[in-house]
Amino acid sequence: MIKLHTTSKLIINSSKLPDSVAVGWSGGADSTALLLTLLQHGYQVQAWHVDHAWHDDSALQAEQLQRQAAAWQIDIKVARLAAPNSNNREAEARQGRYAQFKQWAASSHIDTLCLGHHADDQAETVCMRLLQGAGIPGCRGMQSHRQHGSLTIVRPLLQLPQSALKRWLTEAGINWLEDPSNQDTTIWRNRIRHRLFPAMQQTGINPTQLFLRWQVQAERLTSQLDSQIDTLVHEHLCISPAAAGLSISWSVWRACSAPVRARLLQKMMAILLGEGATPGRRHILMIEAWTQRNGLGGLDLSRCRLQRKRKHLHLRPALADLTA
Repeated sequence: MIKLHTTSKLIINSSKLPDSVAVGWSGGADSTALLLTLLQHGYQVQAWHVDHAWHDDSALQAEQLQRQAAAWQIDIKVARLAAPNSNNREAEARQGRYAQFKQWAASSHIDTLCLGHHADDQAETVCMRLLQGAGIPGCRGMQSHRQHGSLTIVRPLLQLPQSALKRWLTEAGINWLEDPSNQDTTIWRNRIRHRLFPAMQQTGINPTQLFLRWQVQAERLTSQLDSQIDTLVHEHLCISPAAAGLSISWSVWRACSAPVRARLLQKMMAILLGEGATPGRRHILMIEAWTQRNGLGGLDLSRCRLQRKRKHLHLRPALADLTA
């Protein structure tokens, strides 16, 4: 059994967690602190480790984690992904990782996965979203609870800085692994972490505090936006089973502000195509220009088509989605 050389406990956001959970365990300080903290709080925990095959030692690290989990008497599941073969290896790895998580969830009958993202990760995410041109909802960063298909994703450490996690592990006499990919500055997040944030600190700006303040404001503004969207959906959105689509009055659509239109379209796509379907920034800019041209013709978006017919705006799935 694991023995911690400390009686102190990390204060985590563990409300509404079931008794049995999984932890996405990389072996790093963040996920190790989360894994052991949940055990310390009395949860039944499985460790899920996905080897992304990003570096030569990743298979050896996976074996090391298996031995450590056995010593701690923690059930662990390990899988290795194929080496990435696309230019966007982060997106490819994320897709493969979540596909594996869903398989393990089905076989283990565990539907809650805890991830070790902390406050510093949140600040980096908000900064990255701003640089990518995300709207207000996107700049909320990572959510403490969200649904990914049948899997509930929970991030109990978002209020804690990484320094607190490493300090707690050190006091507890627990070592952790350092992932070599965290130093790879070809990855956007690492450029923010190792270049942009230190440069900001040299000018006297605390980047973590700055972007966490914006995250709070983005949460507040998104809540206000969503309140308007809920009213619009309730009062004006029509669902047409015969046409397999959605429609809304063109005059109502035109009367909305651009941020409200973007958020309304996100809601309509989620209703039509399922949670997670969302327009990209390129589509939103294209739709705004099209709206200013009074909706002449139609627009083919990702998996759906937007078209004005007389007094109504229609959103319908693409033919491939209808025949799938």
